[in-house]
Amino acid sequence: MNSSIQTITQTVTRALAGGAVAALVAFTPLTAKAADAAAQGQNGGQNDEIEYATQSRLAAKELLLAAANAGDRIVAVGEFGNVVYSDDRGQNWTQAKTVPTQATLTDVTFITDKLGYAVGHDAIVLRTRDAGETWERAFYDPESETPFMTVLFETKTHGFAMGAFSKFVETKDGGETWNERTLSEGLLDDYHLNGAFETKSGAIFIAAEFGVVYRSTDDGATFDRIQTPYEGSFWGGLALDDGSVMVFGMRGNAYRSADNGDTWEKIDTGTDKSIAGGVQLDKEHVVLTGLQGYVGYSADGGQNFKEVTRSDRLGYSAVVKGADGKVVVFGEPGAKVMPDTAAEAEKAVGASYSIADPSGS
Repeated sequence: MNSSIQTITQTVTRALAGGAVAALVAFTPLTAKAADAAAQGQNGGQNDEIEYATQSRLAAKELLLAAANAGDRIVAVGEFGNVVYSDDRGQNWTQAKTVPTQATLTDVTFITDKLGYAVGHDAIVLRTRDAGETWERAFYDPESETPFMTVLFETKTHGFAMGAFSKFVETKDGGETWNERTLSEGLLDDYHLNGAFETKSGAIFIAAEFGVVYRSTDDGATFDRIQTPYEGSFWGGLALDDGSVMVFGMRGNAYRSADNGDTWEKIDTGTDKSIAGGVQLDKEHVVLTGLQGYVGYSADGGQNFKEVTRSDRLGYSAVVKGADGKVVVFGEPGAKVMPDTAAEAEKAVGASYSIADPSGS
């Protein structure tokens, strides 16, 4: 294929080395059809022929990168445009009927029990109005050759999609129109924006590269760049019930701030494996997931974690609360149900996971 139509986007990983999970901008060539569309200026690809996700009974057993709650339903998204949902807290899964993309989907969020958005490669934003059963395009810009990595709505109408090289689009009318913008006037960073979340006080945080976290206290109108003590990439974060915030990422690094991001303290995650997802189950219990089968359990509100290593040693990038006593983790093998405490996981050693040996032996 002519080199002029090669995608030369830098790889953005949540890492696929050694059996890890990726969120993954690959060096993928544009198809001739996409190149023709770009040459014809087809409104950011909005008018091109849509390729729909293929129906497959294995959709819940393939790479899933993110999940969210739509009321009592769990909705998860992943590669090939796969969207699956469960109405029994992860025991059984149904594939969405209509998803107008075959691109990898990297994040999903719900504003109400029915209304939700998903984002992914080809700078696509999808919207559902029926709790994930059917989806429509809300935004699509494949010619930018840039993936969205995270999506956040702070109201039903005001939301953001963001991703590689600080690509950032905003809607103020519920996804009907989108405008591309910078994080703030004069802030020209091109860091990858990997994970956005909102605190109880309404502050918006974005986990980024090089130990950088962005913070907005004006509903996303402007963002401040905060340099944490870490210098590596953060892949995500959580707003905790006590008002503090946590960010996590490469090599088991996680940091916590009790003063809205002004200062940061390192957390003992019990691992040097990269961390990609997390959830707070209640005041005391927090669960993290990551590469090489890492699942971290905290019983002190996220101050310290005990590592549990799944025997499959695969990568997991998201976790949500499951049925009583369970969580659901998502990654390379799709969706898997686990106990929600380290103590219960210890009892199940030899079944699906094993407790990591801190000595490394």
